Amino acid sequence: MKVLPIVWQRLVTADGETCERCGNTYLEMVHAVEILRQELHPLGIEPVLRTKTISENEFKAHPEESNRIWIGNKALEEWLDAKAGESQCCAACGDANCRTLQLDAVEYEAIPQQLILKAALKAAAMLL
Repeated sequence: MKVLPIVWQRLVTADGETCERCGNTYLEMVHAVEILRQELHPLGIEPVLRTKTISENEFKAHPEESNRIWIGNKALEEWLDAKAGESQCCAACGDANCRTLQLDAVEYEAIPQQLILKAALKAAAMLL
């Protein structure tokens, strides 16, 4: 079985909290990976999700690294021909702007399942 690595990282505070957009992205990610498991299994591909945390100090130095997704060792925005953006978030993020995804004229704060699936299917096609 070929492995399709999916890595998602986000800020986790000392209190174990994360921002709402990261929490929502996580829920979308879990649903997407379940669909990918069902759809890719007949093709001999196993999606493997790994989550990473960013400390508050790491986030302060590089806020653009939070809520970031890689699929098959390539950033999600590369698969989608999208761009990373930023916007004000919530208390967990402090004064720093949190990562967004800009695709066409739409800015996504939480990454929706359909975009994760689209990128993952492109990556899976490269494994065939």
